[in-house]
Amino acid sequence: MKILVTGASGWIGSASVKELLEAGHHVLGLARNDDSAAKIEKLGAEAVRGSLDDPESLRRAAQSVEGVVHLAYNHDFSQMAAAAQTDRAAIEVFADVLQGTGGPLLIASGTLGLAVGRAGTERDLPQPGGHPRIANAAYTLGLTERGIRPIVVRFAPTVHGAGGDHGFVAVLAQTARAKGVSGYIEEGRNRWPAVNRLDAGELVRLAIDKAPAGSALHAVAEEGIATRDIATALGQALGLPTASIPADQAASHFNWLGMFYGADIPASSVQTQVLLGWKPTHPTLLDDIAAGHYPGL
Repeated sequence: MKILVTGASGWIGSASVKELLEAGHHVLGLARNDDSAAKIEKLGAEAVRGSLDDPESLRRAAQSVEGVVHLAYNHDFSQMAAAAQTDRAAIEVFADVLQGTGGPLLIASGTLGLAVGRAGTERDLPQPGGHPRIANAAYTLGLTERGIRPIVVRFAPTVHGAGGDHGFVAVLAQTARAKGVSGYIEEGRNRWPAVNRLDAGELVRLAIDKAPAGSALHAVAEEGIATRDIATALGQALGLPTASIPADQAASHFNWLGMFYGADIPASSVQTQVLLGWKPTHPTLLDDIAAGHYPGL
């Protein structure tokens, strides 16, 4: 199948491109500049110029493919509404092009806000009033009636691995170095799910190959790791003490991450694993921290 991948040069996208190529797909990677194009071509994919901010470039790129894997997103928390609007516009372009073809349109979402006090499942719907991106996932799942095979992959908030993770755990490592202590909030019993980027890339490929229309899938390998255990692992890797941060000091200590880091947000991928035969096999988050992948950033 000929597939367009947005975010193809990125953290999850590059792992997904590799998986798709190895499965025999012809991959076009959206490149916003020369650097991105070079990375995409090095992976063995074909680079096509375009940007999420230029809907016509997306339309041109999508017109030559049979399916789309849409992973690119602006994760600037100061512009959440604008980022979600740009994302929605891109999804609408892809839907217009793929309408009536039965081709897959896979988009990325997250597991945050699915459930309270238990692990969120694929059947759960995100809580209203959360991230503005949530509405885009709901819109995508409704595209079945337009003759498209829509798929939403909800990624764990921590997608880790060797060499290049600049997500939540990298921010925790940077904060620990700056503050001189690896912190967690209150007792640190709240849990965060995680997935290795290589396992996530495999899931994207399996979803393109096998997922039914309207599937909501969970890219989650570890249902929930206690934040105290994450902080302890980072402290050991950095040679720093580990300490509890009171909830009323979380914002000042962790900056913007303090809004989220105290949440208990486990998520399950049992249904995804059964549906697709997906079995995460790559190193865990604590393994990657112990291997030194974060302190060196």
